[in-house]
Amino acid sequence: MSLGDGESGQTRTRMPEGGGDLYGGARRGGRRSSSRSLVTVVGVVVLLIAAIAFANRGGEDSGTGEESADSPKSAATAPTGEKPVSTKAAGIPSGFAHTRQGAESAAANYAVVLGSAEMFDKARRDAILRAVIVPGRVAAFEAQLDKAYSPKFNKSLGLDENGSAPKGFTFVSRTTPVGTKVTAWTADSATVEVWCSGLLGLAGEKSTNPVTSSWFTITMQLEWTDGDWKIVTHSQKVGPAPIPGDERAAGADEMAKAVKEYGGFTYAR
Repeated sequence: MSLGDGESGQTRTRMPEGGGDLYGGARRGGRRSSSRSLVTVVGVVVLLIAAIAFANRGGEDSGTGEESADSPKSAATAPTGEKPVSTKAAGIPSGFAHTRQGAESAAANYAVVLGSAEMFDKARRDAILRAVIVPGRVAAFEAQLDKAYSPKFNKSLGLDENGSAPKGFTFVSRTTPVGTKVTAWTADSATVEVWCSGLLGLAGEKSTNPVTSSWFTITMQLEWTDGDWKIVTHSQKVGPAPIPGDERAAGADEMAKAVKEYGGFTYAR
């Protein structure tokens, strides 16, 4: 459950082996063909080296946190800017940079923990809220979520009243950020949208609540408080969701094994 009311590809050119050259002329001699192939290979290697050097230089120069220079372009796939944080509070990444990138990273990491199975445990949930919410709003969030994570809700997911899975079953609740976007920004406040995919359900034989996937966007208003970004408000809406693929759904044992063996990430661009 998530918290509710968010390569350089190489192109290989195969030279013709007979019947004329690339443009239909007479067949070249073996030595000239070999020489041209060698020049082509060397040229590709030089271009790759230049591209890698440029990318590395760009990674060092970016991350100023000013304006939109640290925000991804529409087709960006490579990580840029601030390195992942190295500190944690209550087991949650903390110490984010006082920049736009830092706010985006904080929002992404907070989306993960607020959508985790840990939120179904009252003690752990309260510790999480104290770590990610501005101090003045913690009590209100606790009261709201105590109502949301009710025994009735837990039962609807196949859990006991305390949010624990029955013996032989594995409860799955995971949120994976796909991207972030800053929609409002000042030096000490930011509104960040986090586009996410999620998994929720009970993995196990004869589970009546099998693990399903969903897509949603979380919006967080963040404030720079006590040397870190903290959540002031949090809301969620459905989508945007892609068309489902044709992959075979994993069996109960396979899903439970994957959840136990594949760890999560600290999200920072």
